[in-house]
Amino acid sequence: MDAATLSRDPFMPRPPKGRGPALALALLAHVLLIAALAFGVHWHTFEPNTVAAELWSAVPQAAAPRAVEPPPAPTPTPPEVRKPEPVVKQAEPVAPPKPPPPALPDPQIAIEQAKREAAQRALAEQEQQKLKREKAEQDKAARAKAALEKQRAQEELARQQAQAEKVKAEQEKALAAKRAADAAAAARAAYLKRMLGQAGATGGPTDTGSAARASGPSASYAGRIMARIKPNIVFSDTVDGNPLATVEVTLAPDGTIIARRLVKSSGVKSWDDAVLRAIDRTEILPRDIDGRVPPPFQIDFRLHD
Repeated sequence: MDAATLSRDPFMPRPPKGRGPALALALLAHVLLIAALAFGVHWHTFEPNTVAAELWSAVPQAAAPRAVEPPPAPTPTPPEVRKPEPVVKQAEPVAPPKPPPPALPDPQIAIEQAKREAAQRALAEQEQQKLKREKAEQDKAARAKAALEKQRAQEELARQQAQAEKVKAEQEKALAAKRAADAAAAARAAYLKRMLGQAGATGGPTDTGSAARASGPSASYAGRIMARIKPNIVFSDTVDGNPLATVEVTLAPDGTIIARRLVKSSGVKSWDDAVLRAIDRTEILPRDIDGRVPPPFQIDFRLHD
C-alpha cells in the first residue's frame, strides 16, 4: 500500500469513478437547452398602454416594499444526463390592459360635506321647532282671546237681560201706580159727583173740580176776549220781531171794563200804547159761558198773532 491509501479513512466511501465525463455531459445538456429556448420560442414584444392616474390622499402613506422573487434553486446534477427533446413554448395570449381604478374621494372633503349636511339638518330642525312653538303660542293666544270674548259676550247678555228685566219691572210698577192713581181719582170724582148731585154746578163735562162754580175763566174765554179787542188795535209802525205785551183787565159784573194795567211791556212803547187804546175803545167785554164775569185776568197781545 502507498502512503495515500494508508492516510485515508477506512470508513469514508470511495469517490465515484468517471466524474469528468459526467461533468462534460452536463455542460453539453445545458448548452443544448439554451439553444432550444433561444431558437424554438417566438418572442412577441409590444408597447404597453400607459395610464396616468393622479391620486390624492389627505394623510401621506408609505408604499409597501416591492416583492422580490426568490432566486432559482440550483439544478442537481443527474447521474446520467439524457438528451432532452426540444420544447416548443406556445405564445401566451396578450391580456387587454386593465382600466385604471376609479379615483377615491378625498376623506377630508367627505368629512366636511357630512358636517355641512348635518349642520343644515340641525338648522332645519331648529326652524321647524321654532315654527311649531310659534304656531302653538298663536293657537293658545287665539283660544284665550276667543274664551275672553265669549265670557264678555255672556256677561253683556246677562247685563242686558237684567237691565231689561229691571226696566220691565219699573214699567209694570209705574203702570200699577198709574192704575191705582186713576182708580183713586175715579173713586174721588164719583164720590164728589154723588155729593154734589150736579146741583147748581156750572163746570163743564170735563171739569174735575169739586166747587159749584169755577173761580177762573173757561178755556175759550180768552179767545173770545181777544176776538173782541184785536179789531180795535190800530198800529202802523214797522217793528222787528214779534213784541209781546201783557195787560191785566178788571171787569164790572155786567162786563164793563173798569180798569186795565200794563203788566209786562213788549219793549216797544208804541205797541204797548196801541194795545191799551184798543182796550179802551172796546169798553165792554162778553161774559163767560156760565154768565159770570171772571175776576181780574191777564191777556197777552202779540203783534203778529
